Amino acid sequence: MSLLLKLEGLVAGWQQPATAPIDLSLASGEIIGLTGPNGVGKSTLLAALAGRARVFSGQIQRQPGLRLALQTQDVPPVDGLPLSGRELLALTAASPEGLPPWLSERLDQRLDRLSGGQRHYLALWAILQAPADLVLLDEPTNNLDAAGVRHLTVHLHERARGGAGIIVVSHDAAFVDAACDRVVTLEAPDGE
Repeated sequence: MSLLLKLEGLVAGWQQPATAPIDLSLASGEIIGLTGPNGVGKSTLLAALAGRARVFSGQIQRQPGLRLALQTQDVPPVDGLPLSGRELLALTAASPEGLPPWLSERLDQRLDRLSGGQRHYLALWAILQAPADLVLLDEPTNNLDAAGVRHLTVHLHERARGGAGIIVVSHDAAFVDAACDRVVTLEAPDGE
């Protein structure tokens, strides 16, 4: 297993710091769960790793040439967008192979004709199957039923066995216990 990512004293935020200093390392094939109360910067940390949020102090060391995929909690609007599930997967070079039957049989339907949970899982699959070494997931079980959470858990382990490193932000304790190799609980910055 090779080291994909190492954080040393990382403090991230937007206009101001939103995280306490974080030390963390992630190896290929490892799944880390990030937990903690709302407002401690879990999503902000993922955004900083993806280059979207500001790093106030500390360091992010990435394996050279690291390919990254980020799933956020933002749901893109699809009403009136004539894009099928198959076309969405093609945009991220994601394979439909391995999708659960309840979704693979709907790949040729327009996204705005799918249920919210189906759209969410398809968008999540597009990120999970993208050619990436590091996969960052922000509350991936939101809008998923029990079957979707089980399928996601199995697939995360498959991706990790294939060498991907995965960081998952989640408040779903049962999912984190089932999916993650280790859990890091973020604390509020001092003084909050």
